[in-house]
Amino acid sequence: MVGNIENENGTIVIDSDAIAQYAGYAALDCFGIVGMATISMTDGLAKLLKGDSISKGVNVTFNESNDIDIDFHIIIAYGVNIKAVIDNLKKTVKYQVEDYTSLKVNAINVFVEGVRVID
Repeated sequence: MVGNIENENGTIVIDSDAIAQYAGYAALDCFGIVGMATISMTDGLAKLLKGDSISKGVNVTFNESNDIDIDFHIIIAYGVNIKAVIDNLKKTVKYQVEDYTSLKVNAINVFVEGVRVID
């Protein structure tokens, strides 16, 4: 899926994978987020994603009015207030993605897939 921005010079097309990667890195900057997660189909366990595969824990879709919906699958740090971390993540990602793309973020859904002790 792609998002379109139209102006007097033509059309800008932004791929959902580019937005997913940007949103993933924006989320990792938030306090309390250890990383993005993916669920293993073989054993059903959440696995921490690293490096360039970070966008696999983020799903970006566009609705009919070209607004962005983002789903995060995250692993959170042990001992932090989950609600506070998620509120911070939503606020930070919404601001950064809207600033980066000039498209409106309609919804951000967060699925906490695991908790991990950080050193």
